[in-house]
Parts: sequence; C-alpha cells; structure tokens
Amino acid sequence: MSVWPIYDGSNVVSDGILSLPAPPPWRQFGAKGPRGATFQASPEEVLAVNAALYLRRPLLITGKPGTGKTSLAYAVAHELKLGRVLRWSISSRSTLSEGLYRYDAIGRMQELQLNPDQTPEIGKYLRLGPLGTALLPSSQPQVLLVDELDKSDIDLPNDLLNVFDEGEYEIPELARLDQRDVPVRQYESQETAVIHQGRVRCTAFPFVIITSNGEREFSPPFLRRCLRLDLRQPDKEKLGKIVRAHLGPEIEKAAEPLIDDFLVRRNTGDIATDQLLSAIFLVTKESVLTSEEDILKLKNTLLRTLGGAQLL
Repeated sequence: MSVWPIYDGSNVVSDGILSLPAPPPWRQFGAKGPRGATFQASPEEVLAVNAALYLRRPLLITGKPGTGKTSLAYAVAHELKLGRVLRWSISSRSTLSEGLYRYDAIGRMQELQLNPDQTPEIGKYLRLGPLGTALLPSSQPQVLLVDELDKSDIDLPNDLLNVFDEGEYEIPELARLDQRDVPVRQYESQETAVIHQGRVRCTAFPFVIITSNGEREFSPPFLRRCLRLDLRQPDKEKLGKIVRAHLGPEIEKAAEPLIDDFLVRRNTGDIATDQLLSAIFLVTKESVLTSEEDILKLKNTLLRTLGGAQLL
C-alpha cells in the first residue's frame, strides 16, 4: 500500500522514506529493461527507418519536445539487436572534432615531463567520440543519435557532410606517426579499437538519427543528404497505446479522463507525453491521493505546459 506523503514538511525526523514505493517503470535504474522496448512506432516512422537503413542515409527527425524523437533510436537498436546507442548531445559549443575524437595533449606532455626517458603511448590520450566510434569498421551498423542538432553552431551541420558522404575520417595525431596500429579507447567504453595508419573507415554505415526541435533551418546541401521525418504529436488512440505499453492494459480505461484532460491542455501550449505518464502513474495507478482538490493540484503541477512562467 502506497503511503502519501513521504515528506510532510513538519521538520519531525521520521523513517518515512522506508515507505517509498517502487518507481515508475521508465524511472527504474540498474535492473530496468532495455530502453526503447515500449516505443510505439507509427507506420510513417517504420517506413522512414527502413528507407534510412536501406539507403544508408541519416534520418533527420523534427518534432516538438516529448514526441519520441530520441526514443525511436533506442527502439531500433533494441528491436534489431544493434547494441548500445551512441548518443551525441549537441550544444552551441559542439564541434565536428569533438564528435570524432578527443586528444589530451596536455596530459601527455605532463607525463613526458614526469618520465622524460619514456615516450608516453599516444593511444592512452586519445578517446573516440560518438561519431568517431560509430564509424569504426563493424559487421552490423552501429546506432548514432545526434540529439538536437538545431542547437549547434551554424557550421556544424555542413561540417558533417563530408564525413557522412565518405564514411571515414583521419586522426592527424596518428597519421603522422611511424607506428601503423594504435589502440584507442571507444566512446564511453573500456573497449579499444585499433586505428590503422591514423584513418578510420566504416564497413557498415551507421544508422544515424538526427533530432531537431525545429528551432532553425538547415542548408539545402545538408537536407539533401538526409531523409526527413516530421513527428506529429500522438493522438488519443496512440496515447492509449503508450499508456498501455508503460503501465499495463489494466490502467488504460481508468486513464481515459486524464488523457482527455491532457489533450485539452495540449491545445493551449506544448506539453510532453511523459508528463501524462507521470500524472497517470500518481493519480490513477498508485491511488496515492483521495482528495479531489489534491488530485487537481497534482494534475496542475504535472501537466504544466513547457513554455514560459506559469502560475497555478
């Protein structure tokens, strides 16, 4: 039986945390299932993914926050057993070089100063980025998620064109060495990849998903090299499927009033599907509140639109 509230603001020390129930399925860490396993793909999304796989082209997905742009990458990786998703989260400071690899020249110089008689192994100070790792030779395509490219510097999308066209890149720090093969650490992994003569060339072009919130336009040369998919906000039928996938079929009927409320609120501003799931989990599934007034306050807290300051 769930206990609400865990924290009551009384400043009286208690063991209330021991009554905290299990988290929502999408907020379970460690033992949780694979990400993307509950994603509900539409026919248009399935068509676009298959076209991108067949043509070996990046898939540029545009949509409002919370429409499932990033989840699609994890769903494809899960269903096709393509391993981990290499996620590159873009900011205004992101560069092509950062996506390919990082070289810690200062760290290598410091080791040389400490051990002047021994040249440090350069591979210890190189680490591939998400894009650089995705382009490693492999029998199956790796999944690369370039998240929110519209936040980047204006030059980054066009900087990506040559890499996407050629499927290869050079690491100059290795290319100028006499040493032919150098092991280099992969992105967010303890595994290494052997770089031959400073050049990386893919054998299977990665499955690339690029997301955008539609905050800027991309150049025609960039758009020409991508397949494009505009994700629409889910309608009532799809929201029901999403609720069923995350919380079970027994909750879908009880969740209908909240889904209807969510759709009304969405007409007045942007609001994400995961906000709806959170509201259903607390208000319906967990049944932690009994007061109608408290339920309304909680719904207003969880289902706030995403833009601008709001007063409840």
